[in-house]
Amino acid sequence: MEYALAGIAALLALSFVGVPLGYATLAVGVAGFALLRGMDAALVMAGQQIQDVSSSYGFSVIPMFVLMGGFVYRANISEDLYEAGFAWLGRLRGGLAMSTIFACAAFSAVCGSSLATAATMSKVSMGPMRRYRYDDGLSTGALAAGGTLGIMIPPSGPMVIYSIVAGVDLGKMFIAGIVPGLLLAVLYCAAIAARVALEPSIGPRGDAATWSQRLRTLSRTWPIVALFTGVLGGIYLGVFTPTEAGAIGAFGAYLFAFARGRMRTWPEVIEVFRDAIVTTGMIFAVLFAALVFADFMNVAGLPYALTGLVERLHLGATGLCVVVSLICIVMGCVFESIGILVLAVPVFLPSLQAAGVDLLWFGIVVILVVELGLITPPIGMNVFTVKSVVRDVPLGKIFRGVVPFIVADLVALLLIFVLPSLATGLTRFMS
Repeated sequence: MEYALAGIAALLALSFVGVPLGYATLAVGVAGFALLRGMDAALVMAGQQIQDVSSSYGFSVIPMFVLMGGFVYRANISEDLYEAGFAWLGRLRGGLAMSTIFACAAFSAVCGSSLATAATMSKVSMGPMRRYRYDDGLSTGALAAGGTLGIMIPPSGPMVIYSIVAGVDLGKMFIAGIVPGLLLAVLYCAAIAARVALEPSIGPRGDAATWSQRLRTLSRTWPIVALFTGVLGGIYLGVFTPTEAGAIGAFGAYLFAFARGRMRTWPEVIEVFRDAIVTTGMIFAVLFAALVFADFMNVAGLPYALTGLVERLHLGATGLCVVVSLICIVMGCVFESIGILVLAVPVFLPSLQAAGVDLLWFGIVVILVVELGLITPPIGMNVFTVKSVVRDVPLGKIFRGVVPFIVADLVALLLIFVLPSLATGLTRFMS
């Protein structure tokens, strides 16, 4: 147990001094295992883990959905989504911020990246909100929070990672994220409504749109609906596997971009593939290292110590999930989303299984907790992403702007604990 705690402390120290997470995790995992079992055993274990993961067919889904997100990002659909949201909600107080939330939700449904969603929508919607004299805190807070929907609304990269690490069916994981994702979007809009009710001047009404304008803007979003429905509908009905869905989605996204006058030259296509390869490599590096680190934690006895602690404290399944969620929230202040998933889930997985926790339901819980980490200080990756686009807004103002959305996340977390069917209900009807 002492070795495990020392390893966690070493990992945190290396992360704080700027060592990339993959390198830090691999170094601590191999060194810790070597102290307990010898260097030869540590190198064999690390090599075996990397070989097993890299040769697993299930991991081929990651580059497919990364590639799909790349094509969607370059298709420049974000303006259409925002205009549709503005036409339907802009007349309400805070309506432009609400439009941003729903545009983020729609973009997330075919992008799968929180950071890409936050960055793209910041470029699209910050100008109109300033033109209508929206408060910068409300605007940037909505952008940072709306971007987090990218990891809840499927397809989602972190969901892929969780399903593989926890051994959960990826198709069911994707379907389970639909209702919580929509719930979060509604709760974020409720947070905006509550904020502007207290201070109306921060979110003035926009221009009213006619019904013909609303329908016209809505009609331009049909390719997104078709892509989302085709990918998830095929998984839900059992027509194809998640990996096949990723390939079909990537090809469909390419056709969508091509029809919009993009991706018509080889340099453009090569750039998308190059970015997908780099992103996939980064994800795999962190994943390889985290599994090595998890083996070190197992040999050091941390999972067994945690299981014993749960039994002694009589926490039960719910209490254990609450404790793990709190730990992940704290980790979210230091690590980014994939880092939390690949470090925390393997360590706590034996304890969760021993307590009889539904790992599909818990996957939605941990994804929601990771969302909290994306907008909480001191790291708050989505906050820093918005700051990188909207440079003239102080970082402190953005963090203050996300406070109502943090409350909304906590409400959603409570609802999913109280009503687990919000996460698992749709999966019961899958073929």
